[in-house]
This record gives sequence, structure tokens and C-alpha cells, in this order.
Amino acid sequence: MEKIRIDDVVKALKGCVDPEIGINVVDLGLIQGINIDENNNIKLRLTMTSPMCPVTSVILADVQLRLEHIQDCGIVDIDLVWDPAWTPEMISDEARMSMNV
Repeated sequence: MEKIRIDDVVKALKGCVDPEIGINVVDLGLIQGINIDENNNIKLRLTMTSPMCPVTSVILADVQLRLEHIQDCGIVDIDLVWDPAWTPEMISDEARMSMNV
């Protein structure tokens, strides 16, 4: 079994795009933390742009599937958090350029 790295998780998450905004969850700044234990179990902390986000369940399901498809992945545990609250300043510079913001 090969050890999963944080880069592997980030690469998988870059494929998960918020369907309303059109930017991946990494560049949107939704990822609050990634922990990978010795058994390749992934604990992910992420937030949404708003507690009222209508596509939360779609994004969570996509994130779950993408992480489970990483080779040698163990258990995936996603913790939806609201602290700290998401702000537009969390958007990556790359995403800002693509949005012309």
C-alpha cells in the first residue's frame, strides 16, 4: 500500500467544481484541513460559501467519490464546518484571475 499524500488529495479535489460558481473547491478556498493517517484514512474539513448553499449535498457527494477513488484510500470522513466562516478573500489568486475579480 502506497502512502497517500496531501498533494494527492488536493489533486482529486481540484476536479470537484461548485456547479453554481464554476470554480473547484480548492481554489474557492473551501478546504479547511486535510489529515491522512497511517492507514490512508482521509479526514477532510471543508466549508461552503454559505450555510444556505443549495448545492451542498452535490458538492459533498462529489468530494466523497473523488477521495474514495484515490488509489489505496481508506475511510473518507468529511467534516462540514462553519468556523472560520468562508469569505471571498479565501479564493485563490488563480481563480480570481479566471473570474476577472
